[in-house]
Amino acid sequence: MTDLIARIDAAYNKANLDADDKAAIEEAVRLLDSGEGRVCEFDENRWKTNQWLKKALLLYFRVSDSEALTSGPFSYYDKIPLKQWNGSEGVRVVPQALARYGCYIEAGVILMPSYVNIGAYVGSGTLVDTWATVGSCAQIGKQVHLSGGVGIGGVLEPIQADPVIIEDHAFIGSRCIVVEGVHVQEGAVLGAGVVLTSSTPILDVRGSEATTIRGTVPRNAVVIPGSRQKKFPAGDFDVPCALIIGERSASTDRKTGLTAALRDFNVAV
Repeated sequence: MTDLIARIDAAYNKANLDADDKAAIEEAVRLLDSGEGRVCEFDENRWKTNQWLKKALLLYFRVSDSEALTSGPFSYYDKIPLKQWNGSEGVRVVPQALARYGCYIEAGVILMPSYVNIGAYVGSGTLVDTWATVGSCAQIGKQVHLSGGVGIGGVLEPIQADPVIIEDHAFIGSRCIVVEGVHVQEGAVLGAGVVLTSSTPILDVRGSEATTIRGTVPRNAVVIPGSRQKKFPAGDFDVPCALIIGERSASTDRKTGLTAALRDFNVAV
């Protein structure tokens, strides 16, 4: 692995790539596709981004040629092939669920008609619901529910940028958008329509005064869309934020009971 990392790092700074470089790039992407490698992994109580694997993905686009692809009656023209399924993977794949080669889908995942991009990781027991998208390099944990129309942002560049991380047992409500390396910690629940970027204010309003965090949704937090007034030269206007209104109780720890965590606070799923 040390030799492979060194080869990828060297190739990333080269104008012309040779056969050995291409072989190293293909091996790195194979590791991602098989789950043997991850763009981002939990190590020593923190998430660590493996920048060399992001470099490998960018290089893969350089060395790959576009070609005609088919999926049933549909045809495409792209540089990256689709993952192929034969049933041995233990993944339920509903037409037209598309997953690009170079992402890893663990056994036990259900893919409704959805899209998972290269470099992403989806953990066992997770449901990627209809029209949900999992962007490049995004890390989705086990027993997560990505509801209909959820958009999980991808990131390849800049190399040092962290991907979106959704930890185990999180529930992401319909039409939520989570981008720019936002970290949703274990068991958190996002109500329908929550939009989170790295700069979105997340206000904890459970106390007598609101406290503000950005970029991270705390463990087991229940979050809904909100707005707050901000002064501009043209006047005062409402700008979006997110509100932490509660915490999941022990009775909502199971995946089948996640919607109850929202109903407890009279929040739409």
